[in-house]
Amino acid sequence: MISIQDRRNAVLLIRQARAAGASLAKSCQVMGISIRTHQRWTRLGEVEEDQRPHAHRPTPANALTAEEEAEILAQCHRQEFVDLPPDQIVVRLMDEEQRYIASPSSYYRVLRKHNQLAHRGRAKSRKKKTIPTTHRATAPNQVWSWDCTWLPGPVKGTYYYLVMIVDVFSRKIVGWEVFLSESAENSRTVIERAVLAEKMVGKPLVLHADNGSPFKGVTLLEKLHDLQIQPSFSRPRVSNDNAYSEALFRTCKYMPDFPANGFEGLEQAQRWVHGFVQWYNHEHRHSAIRFVTPVQRHTGEEVAILSRRHALTQAARTANPERWSGQTRNWKRVTEVTLNPEHKKLAEAIKNAA
Repeated sequence: MISIQDRRNAVLLIRQARAAGASLAKSCQVMGISIRTHQRWTRLGEVEEDQRPHAHRPTPANALTAEEEAEILAQCHRQEFVDLPPDQIVVRLMDEEQRYIASPSSYYRVLRKHNQLAHRGRAKSRKKKTIPTTHRATAPNQVWSWDCTWLPGPVKGTYYYLVMIVDVFSRKIVGWEVFLSESAENSRTVIERAVLAEKMVGKPLVLHADNGSPFKGVTLLEKLHDLQIQPSFSRPRVSNDNAYSEALFRTCKYMPDFPANGFEGLEQAQRWVHGFVQWYNHEHRHSAIRFVTPVQRHTGEEVAILSRRHALTQAARTANPERWSGQTRNWKRVTEVTLNPEHKKLAEAIKNAA
């Protein structure tokens, strides 16, 4: 907003310019205002002060009440919710208590209003991903992704090696183990256990990995062939071609109780990973699959859960229609997941060009 003194100075300069023969349009253009603005400022003969600060602004009909804001803060302060973002809090209240207070964006506004938004964890800014290989999954156990990462040991420079397999469609961790060394033989052990646990013996699926040696050993590839598993690999020297496993390891290592200073021994590392896998598969509401747990999606329970959420949201909208400017949140089941969809789009463009 322009102060009253700046308005008066601008009007005075325009009057002087017009007295010297300049047109009103040209004078206003030089001052950086429109003719309509000049007319509004001088409609009563004298320059008027901006009335917007003094305008009466009624409370919007869809505004949260003081009680609702207090309830949102109370939920965010609950011990089990203090480390969760609003998206996670909203769906947990809907699933566990059949309650809907407000949308996640309303939670954010209330937290921002009360200066209670803060950055969490040791996360760094995301980097732009390159175009990798792609595979499409429309059901569990069609495309798996696996990788190996280091876990710090008790002495600086010593590590344990965690191998994990995640189902791309459901995000369920279907196989894992912590080893003292990194090898194709250890990777073979993990894939054999996963195939048996998921009853995938003799059933075809795609197994995507990076170009690390633990996943390209001759005996391992021969075993994959026997199991009717199609191996898929990232491009050489491209670390983000295996996005699902990389994202899983990031979640693992940014857990609040992750011992960043090192595990005391192999057994402690295995116990900790076991607890993480149980939490991730059975408790973690994954944002990419409509905030259901990986096991709920893997077993098909998500259909009933998402249906209940949709009905609850519709009821909330009916009770307070003025709070919705459009449709309710999309609780439709994600029916297709693509490993690195950017490459799929590129392939389609090349095919169409040919």
